[in-house]
Amino acid sequence: MASFFSDFGLMWYLEELNKKEFMKFKEFLKQEILQLGLKQVSWTEVKKASREDLASLLLKHYEEKQAWDMTFNFFQKINRKDLIKRAKREIDGYPKLYRAHLKTKLTHDSSRIFNINIQDFLKEKFTKDDHDRFETLLQSKGTESKPQVVVLSGVAGIGKTLMLKRLMLAWIEGLVFPYKFSYIFYFCCQEVKQLKTASLAELISREWPDPSAPIEEILSEPEKLLFIIDSLEGIECDLFKCDSELCDNCMEKQPVNILLSSLLRKKMLLEASLLISTTPETFEKMEDRIEYTHVKIITGLNESDIKMCFHRLFQDRNRAQEAFSLVRENEQMLTICQVPVLCWMVATCLKTEIEKGRNLVSTCRRTTSLYTTYIFNLFIPQSAHSPSKKSQDQLQGLCSLAAEGIWTDTFVFTEEALRRNGILDSDIPTLLDIGMLGKMGKFENCYIFLHPSLQEACAAIFYLLKSHGDHPIEDVKSVEALLFTFLKKAKVQWILGGRFIFGLLHESEQKKLEAFFGHQLSQEIKHQLYQCLETISVNEELQEQIDGMKLFYCLFEMEDEDFLMEAMNYMEQINFVAKDYSDVIVAAYCLKHCYTLKKLSFSTQNILNEEHEHSCMENLLTCWRHICSVLINSKDIQELQIKDTNLNEPAFSVLYNSLKYCNDTLKVLVENNVFFLCEKYLFFELIQNCNLQHLNLNLTFLSHSDVKLLCDVLNQAECNIEKLEVAACNLSPDDCKMFASILMSSKTLKQLNLSSNILGKGISSLCKSLCHPDCILEHLVLAKCSLSDQCWDYLSDGIRQNKTLNHLDISSNDLKDEGLKVLCRALALPNSVLKSLCLRHCLITTSGCQDLAEVLRNNQNLTSLQISYNKIEDAGVKLLCDAIKQPNCHLEDLGLEACELTGACCEDLASTFTQCRTLWGINLLNNTLDYTGLVVLCEALRQQKCTPHVLGLRITDFDNETQAFLVAEQEKNPDLSILSGV
Repeated sequence: MASFFSDFGLMWYLEELNKKEFMKFKEFLKQEILQLGLKQVSWTEVKKASREDLASLLLKHYEEKQAWDMTFNFFQKINRKDLIKRAKREIDGYPKLYRAHLKTKLTHDSSRIFNINIQDFLKEKFTKDDHDRFETLLQSKGTESKPQVVVLSGVAGIGKTLMLKRLMLAWIEGLVFPYKFSYIFYFCCQEVKQLKTASLAELISREWPDPSAPIEEILSEPEKLLFIIDSLEGIECDLFKCDSELCDNCMEKQPVNILLSSLLRKKMLLEASLLISTTPETFEKMEDRIEYTHVKIITGLNESDIKMCFHRLFQDRNRAQEAFSLVRENEQMLTICQVPVLCWMVATCLKTEIEKGRNLVSTCRRTTSLYTTYIFNLFIPQSAHSPSKKSQDQLQGLCSLAAEGIWTDTFVFTEEALRRNGILDSDIPTLLDIGMLGKMGKFENCYIFLHPSLQEACAAIFYLLKSHGDHPIEDVKSVEALLFTFLKKAKVQWILGGRFIFGLLHESEQKKLEAFFGHQLSQEIKHQLYQCLETISVNEELQEQIDGMKLFYCLFEMEDEDFLMEAMNYMEQINFVAKDYSDVIVAAYCLKHCYTLKKLSFSTQNILNEEHEHSCMENLLTCWRHICSVLINSKDIQELQIKDTNLNEPAFSVLYNSLKYCNDTLKVLVENNVFFLCEKYLFFELIQNCNLQHLNLNLTFLSHSDVKLLCDVLNQAECNIEKLEVAACNLSPDDCKMFASILMSSKTLKQLNLSSNILGKGISSLCKSLCHPDCILEHLVLAKCSLSDQCWDYLSDGIRQNKTLNHLDISSNDLKDEGLKVLCRALALPNSVLKSLCLRHCLITTSGCQDLAEVLRNNQNLTSLQISYNKIEDAGVKLLCDAIKQPNCHLEDLGLEACELTGACCEDLASTFTQCRTLWGINLLNNTLDYTGLVVLCEALRQQKCTPHVLGLRITDFDNETQAFLVAEQEKNPDLSILSGV
C-alpha cells in the first residue's frame, strides 16, 4: 500500500508553515539529529533544504511512522495543533478510502460501457511526458497558488474523457498533484443531466464509496478540491444568469444546470479548481462568461497511434497494414480515426469486411459508406446474407430513437424512450451485445449510442425510411429544418448529421438501404434538398449564415456532379474555414464548379504554410488552385475576405494570378491576420490595378516599408479606395505622416480606421491634415491608439477646422475629464459638423458630463453619442438628460453601457424619451437597474408612440419578476424592442 506521505504529501503540511515556523521546524530537527546521533540526514542538507526538499529528505531517510512521529512532535512545539489534527484525520482514511474507491471505479466494469477494451488505453505506461503534460495543465503561474479553471477543448469523442481518466489514475497513484488536491470529483454532464435537480453535496455523495460521505470534512478545504466537469456540451448551462439567481450553498438543491453554472461562474466554492472538457463550439459560446486560466486543445490520435490501434485489433499483420494504408490515403477516414472510439469502429468495420471477402475501397468511398457498412454488419450475422425481420425492426427503432435524440439534445436514453420508439425490452440485450447501445454509468436503465456521430447516422437513416410526421414525438422536425439547422450551426453538438442525409442519397447507399430493409425507398427527400438550396439562393441573409464548409462536406458525401454543380451555382456568397488538409480537398471539390459567386470569405489557417511530404504538397497546391479558380470562373465577384491565413510563396502565387482576373469587378478586399511568405509589393500591385473601394488590412502586420508601398498605391490617381482599415497592424507614430499626406491628396478616401496601433504623438500630423482644405475624410477611428494628453489640442483644432468629418471614435484612450473639456470646446461650436462621437472606455466621470451636456445643448448635428464603460453614474445621466431635452439637441442614439447606473436614473431617462422627439435608442446593458426604475422607463416609452424605441438590455440579467415584466412590456408595446445590445 502506498504510504501516507506519497498519497497526501508531507510537503503540503510544510507549505502551511510560515517562514518563521519553518525555520523553527528545522531547528528542532537539528536538535533531534544531534541528540540521537542520527547519521541519515546531515544538518547541512537540512539547512539548505526548501519545503519540498525537506519533505523528500524525511521520506527518503526515515520510516513512515518515525518521520511522522517526529513531525507531530515538532508541530506540537511550534503550536500548530491544527495541522496535527488535520493530518491525523487524513491518516484515519477519508482521502485514502476515496482514492481506493475511485481506482476501482476507473479500472473495472464502470469504465467499460461498450464491448471495447478501453482498458488497453488506460493501462498504457505512464510516461514522463504524461506527467509533465498533466502537471502543467493545472499549474499556477508565478509563485502564488491560485485555483485553476482549465478548459479541454476538442471535438466530440476526440479522447478528452480518456485523458481525464488517465489523469485521475495518475493522481490516485501519487504520480501527479501529490500535494495539490485531497479529492478529485468527476461529473459527467450526460449523467448529471438525468438528475434534473441536486445539491453539490449530493453529487459528491454519489461519487463516495458509501452513502454517508463526510461532506463537511471534504468541503472544509475547498482549495484542495478539483472538480472535473466532463462533456459540458451535454447540458444547457445558463451562464447568462445574474449572480442573484446562482447558488452559493453546497447543500442547497438546485436544477443541475444552475448548480453547474454556479460552479463555473465561481459563485460556489471560489477556492476550488475546475477542469472542464467540452467541444470547441460550446467553448466559443461560454468563453466570455467564465474566468478560465487557460485552454488546452485536444487533437486526438496521431498517425502512429492510429497505426498501432489497427495492429492491435488485427491478428494478421499484413491485413492490418492493408487496412491502415487504405485509411492513410483517405484524408476523411484519417480525420475520423483521430477519435479513439471511432478509430476502433473503423478498424473493426474493415476487419469484418476483409473476413467477408469484400472490397475495402468501396467501404472507404465516403464517410457515410463506412458508417452504414459498420451499422448493417452489426445486424447481419457473418454467416447470413440478409438481416432478419427482427433486426430490421430493431434498427428502425434505433433510427427513430436517434432522430428524437438529436432534436431534443438527448444522448442518454431511458427505457421509456426506447419503448416509445419501438424498441422492445427483449431487444435491449441484443443491442447491448452487438455494441450499438451501451449502459450509461450508474443509471441502470439509461443507454447511449457508441458515439454521437453514430446516433446522427441512424437519425439520417430515419429520414429516408419515414417522414418526420410519423415520429411519435412532435419535437422531430422535417428534413428541411434539419438541413438548415445543420448548415447554420444552430445546434453545435451536431457533427455529421447533414452530411449523412446527402451521403445516403448516393446510388450505392440507396442499394444498401433497400437491400437491408427489403423495399425501395422514396426519392422525395432529394427533391426536398433541392427546395432547401433554392430557398438559400434567394435569401441573402440566409446565405450569410450558412457554414460553407458544412455545405461542401454535404455535397462531397453525395458524390453527384450534376447536383453539385446546380447547388454551387445557387450560391452568390460563401463563407468557409478550412482547418486541415481534408477540408481543403473537400472545399476544392466543390468550388471548382462555382460560377455565380459575388462574395467569398475564407480562412485556411496554417495549412498552406506547413511542411508536407512532396506528393502531399503537390496535391494540396492542386486543390488550392481549384479553390482560387472561383475568382476566375465567377465573372461578378465583388468582395473577397481572407482571414487568419498563412500562405507560402507558391500558394500566394496561385492566389495572385487568380485575383488578376477579377480586377474589374472586385470592390471590397479584406485581409485580416494574413501572412504572406513573399514580397508584399505584389499584393499592393493587385490593389493598384483594380477598382477597389474598400480595403481592410486589420490584424495584418505592416512594416514601415509596407506602409510606404500602401500609401504609394493610395496616392495614384487611378486609386478608387474610399474606405481603408488598418487596425492592429503594428503601425508606429512615424507611419502617421504617410497617412496624413494621403488625407491631403486623396480625392476618394473618406473613411480611415487606425485603431489598436500605438500612434502617440504621431497623431499631430494626422490632425494637421484634417485642417487641410482638400481633406475630404468623413469617418475617423482612433480607438486604442495610446493617445497622450498633448493630442487633444491637435484633435480639437482638426474638429474645429474640418468641414467633412462626421464620425469620430477615440474610445479606449486616456481622455479623462480634462481632455474631454478640450475637445468639447470645439464640439460645442454651432458650426461643428460631427454627427457621431464614440468615447467608450475613456475614464470620463460625472464631472465630464457637464462639458458633454454643453455640446448637446449647442450642437444640432450630433445624433449619436457613445460613452459606455465610463463612470457616468446617475448624476451624470441627469446632466445629459437635461441637455437632451433642449430644443437644439437632435440626439437619436445614446450609449450608456456599464456606466455604474442604478434604477434612480430611470426617471430622468423616461422624461427624456417623453420630451425629446428624436431619441430612439439607449444602451443600458451591464448597469444595476431595478424593477421599479424599469417600470417607470417602460411606462414612458409606452406613452411616447411617435417613433420606435430600442432599449439595450439583456433580459436574463434580471430576476424572474423583472424578466416577466420586460417580456410582458414588449407584448404590450409593439414599438419597443429590448435587445441584448444596440
